Amino acid sequence: MNFAAAVRSVLTQYVGFSGRARRSEYWWFALFSLLVSIVTSILDTALGTNFEDSTNGVIGLLVSLALLLPSLAVAVRRLHDTDRSGWWILIGLIPIIGWIVLLVFYVQNGTPGPNRFGSDPKDVAGFGAAV
Repeated sequence: MNFAAAVRSVLTQYVGFSGRARRSEYWWFALFSLLVSIVTSILDTALGTNFEDSTNGVIGLLVSLALLLPSLAVAVRRLHDTDRSGWWILIGLIPIIGWIVLLVFYVQNGTPGPNRFGSDPKDVAGFGAAV
């Protein structure tokens, strides 16, 4: 899956928490989010829309809010691909340890073939489609 297809897939399933997401879909969207964050920081600085005594600004805040649900949805679908409940995302609330556990889950191969969350996205045309 390429960059554009992954981002398109995530954004078209804006709040789709069911189904499975391939590793490539998750990581390409993570890269997209990082790049958008950098661009919004530059825009906020250039336009002077930063909050007082902060590097964060209005544009960055609005874009972050817009990307929050798709980011959560693709993370849950990624956990589904490893045959884990989406509730595992809450372990990320534990600083450092939780983040490491989630990182390990996100880099693991998905379960081959269908699992309780749907068919294998590597076998489905239109990768990352909700099942």
